[in-house]
Amino acid sequence: MPRLKGQVAFVTGAGRGIGRAMALAFASEGAIVGVADIDRTTAEATASEIETSSGTARAYAIDVSRRDDVLRAVDQLVSEFGRLDIVANNAIVFRSEPVSEIREDACERMIAVGLKSLIWTAQAALQHMDPERGGVIINNTSPVAELGVPRSTVYSAIKGGVSSMTRSLAAELGPRRIRVNAVCPSTVPTPGARELNNYNDALYEARRLRTPLGRLGTPEDIASAAVFLASAEASFITATVLRIDGGATVYGGA
Repeated sequence: MPRLKGQVAFVTGAGRGIGRAMALAFASEGAIVGVADIDRTTAEATASEIETSSGTARAYAIDVSRRDDVLRAVDQLVSEFGRLDIVANNAIVFRSEPVSEIREDACERMIAVGLKSLIWTAQAALQHMDPERGGVIINNTSPVAELGVPRSTVYSAIKGGVSSMTRSLAAELGPRRIRVNAVCPSTVPTPGARELNNYNDALYEARRLRTPLGRLGTPEDIASAAVFLASAEASFITATVLRIDGGATVYGGA
């Protein structure tokens, strides 16, 4: 029996990378998936891939930093399928740059997408998750929330906020039977990460060598953990930040 059969999931940043992998993994376990991304083309491609594999998905081209966009998309998903069980927050804008070069517009955009969107999806969850059945929110944080990493001042602050918000939301929403956890991947060579000007094969190889398990993570590694956190197998797990890093964080190689 698929672990998420009959459930409805809403995944942000699902056009590619880890978000796409989560959307596909949820669908493979029987969930109906709302695929949200600012890029309509990639959102529709992920939804089409799910449909081609005999799943059910809907694509939503939205800006997750905008409350009305998020609430409207979730309303549409629930209106069609009657319920909401899982929210996975993956959308992020990531810039790697020295603190001296950070500009106000870029900083505000990163914070809006990386933090404000979690508030809007939590509000959507409160509106639509059944108080008896409950539901699951899964956030995406990073080891940089705990480590000192150059050129990542804003990103580190955002991911520290994601980890903190995960715990606060878990405490507040627990009485509504909504579990809130976060996955914490180390380096994963996603398309978005590879587009950064300081990420290259030499950097990835150096990080692989500092990972005790001897390889970097894949989007599918993170998606598998998200399926577990969304499933009944994790029914007593909340307020947890789950490292999925091959041991890199404790070894200093994340």
